[in-house]
Amino acid sequence: MISKRSLIRRGAAVAAAGTAALVLAACGGGDDSAGHNSHTGTSPSAAASASASQGQHNAADIAFAQGMIPHHRQAVEMADLAPSRAQSAEVKKLAADIKNAQDPEIKTLLGWLTFWGEQVPAEGAMDHSAHGAGGMMTAEVMTSLEKASGKAFDTDFMELMIKHHEGAVAMAKTEKADGAFPDAKTMADAIITSQTAEIARMNSLLGKS
Repeated sequence: MISKRSLIRRGAAVAAAGTAALVLAACGGGDDSAGHNSHTGTSPSAAASASASQGQHNAADIAFAQGMIPHHRQAVEMADLAPSRAQSAEVKKLAADIKNAQDPEIKTLLGWLTFWGEQVPAEGAMDHSAHGAGGMMTAEVMTSLEKASGKAFDTDFMELMIKHHEGAVAMAKTEKADGAFPDAKTMADAIITSQTAEIARMNSLLGKS
């Protein structure tokens, strides 16, 4: 009797464990699905990898990421000059806003390219060879901006950044039209909205509006 009871209890425990495993597996599948749709609390790179697994991407998405990374890097490089060179508090604030917006986007774009197994633009020295494309500045123009200070820096910074932003907006519009990856199109839309507003802000500071 004792052995029979033991066998019965053991069988019940195995059945319960099997049921629990099935429930956990079902919950795990649900959580995984939710994880692909919500990246709250995750690092930018982890969120980028998770988002990159959603939907399909095409050549336009790759071109957008590969082109926007060096473009954003140059904007951040320009913004980093403002704290020590700008005279206007508004220009310093604008530069800080640009850096705070574009640094996280660079990390996200890098995460997508890495997940897709595509070439990632090298870090380090800024590639000024693509000057003119997307409003990119030449090495000479960047050197000139680095040497400026005070009101002259403020004016040069804003005039150059307007051209830079216009290039980014054009790139983002191309992504919206030709891209397939949902998160890239969402980022493109955000770039259009935020940088168009910053262009208006700079034109106002320059007295052009």
